[in-house]
Amino acid sequence: MTTVADSAKGKRLTPRGAKTRSRIVDAAADLMYMRGVGATSLEDVVAASGVSKSQLYHHFAGKDEVVRAVIDLMGERVILRERDALGRVSTIAGLRRWRDALVQGNALRHGAYGCALGSFASEVSDHDDVARRALVALFDEWRRLLAAALHRLQENGALPEDAPVDELAIGLLGALQGGYVLAQNARDVAPMATSIDMAIAHIASLSRR
Repeated sequence: MTTVADSAKGKRLTPRGAKTRSRIVDAAADLMYMRGVGATSLEDVVAASGVSKSQLYHHFAGKDEVVRAVIDLMGERVILRERDALGRVSTIAGLRRWRDALVQGNALRHGAYGCALGSFASEVSDHDDVARRALVALFDEWRRLLAAALHRLQENGALPEDAPVDELAIGLLGALQGGYVLAQNARDVAPMATSIDMAIAHIASLSRR
């Protein structure tokens, strides 16, 4: 019978087992993103996923392992989205289109839930070092994607050769994350749009110097 790896416990899973595990993680991801990690219990995950408690504990030793699996899943989704979106960016106009897509996507929820990675970082980084390191790696990958886009702006002459691309990427990511928090609190994406616009305006100003 075909088996697949269980990344959480190092086991080999049958397709049926992999499907069960996936149902648990998908359900937990939806709940934790909307409610928060602290407000989501394993009983909630069991009810939402339709699995038994024994099935959940077959795959996960406890809540921390579920949270880590959710971070892996949400991180994969975010990085795949950003790799596709930022891979198209090579001009200031392209950078603004990237901004528009993020703001418009968040507007569908009225800014209610913020950035999945940012939300998890605020809840778990102080008490789960494994989860914190996973989030550090994901944010670093996001920063590298932004830096790669800015390097393409340099290659196209939209940024000067001496522009501090790595620092600009950090600033842009910080503006984005701060914007998500402000939008979540206000239930309005306007602060998010303004935060990213200010960062992009600074980047654009370098090309005019």
